Amino acid sequence: MLFRRKSYTINPDMYDTFNHFFHTFLLPNQLTHGASLVGRWVNESRTEIMAMWAYRDLADFEHVDAAIRESEHHQTAQNYRQTLPSLFENSSEDFMESTGNYSTSPYIVAVSGFIQNEAGQVLLVRNEHRSNTYEMPGGRVEPGESMKDAVAREVLEETGIHAEIGDMVGVYQNVTTGVLCLVYRGKWISGSATPNPGETIDAQFVELNETNVADWITREHFATRVFDAMNQGNVAYESYEVRPYRLLERVQG
Repeated sequence: MLFRRKSYTINPDMYDTFNHFFHTFLLPNQLTHGASLVGRWVNESRTEIMAMWAYRDLADFEHVDAAIRESEHHQTAQNYRQTLPSLFENSSEDFMESTGNYSTSPYIVAVSGFIQNEAGQVLLVRNEHRSNTYEMPGGRVEPGESMKDAVAREVLEETGIHAEIGDMVGVYQNVTTGVLCLVYRGKWISGSATPNPGETIDAQFVELNETNVADWITREHFATRVFDAMNQGNVAYESYEVRPYRLLERVQG
């Protein structure tokens, strides 16, 4: 493993602003393109913030870094940064290698919702950090939260829709990023589809069928989840890799 230590010197008055910048722009873009955040720390006087990132090797870092710099989200972050010239005073980075494996990394548990309205249309969102595709709303499960509660919360946060969550339809393991996503069907209860700035740039109910899914959902592993949810069969399971996409296993019992 290769580790990158990134440090920022800041004015303590900019601490909350810098944290907002990190969580809104830097963190989602890094995770989307394959970096792993080991941890993030601040000193007692709040004048220095340090983050430690993990990569497979130098080639992996260079691949991730190039993808980030070419992304739309990176450009948005740069534009935001230009409006705050005092966001941080300076920054530095260096690289280190691990001397051994002293811990195991748990999987990230996420959920997603196949939410239909009374007309049978499906709720889709376009995320700020993944703007080249539509997808079903969803996100990470919070500590102490049930899966169904997590789906309902994420749907509401990303779209403004209150939904009744039903049965699970699929389990999807991203071996590359360590994300395990559970997909549930659900029904619209109330609310109008509205994007949430900072998370989604579009949210709408769409008339989907087996012939037009690819017109909306351009990432194959996201499209598969929609196809599975459309069918009323048994729960599906998939494991796959990304960058590039490669299906490892699929079972639909």
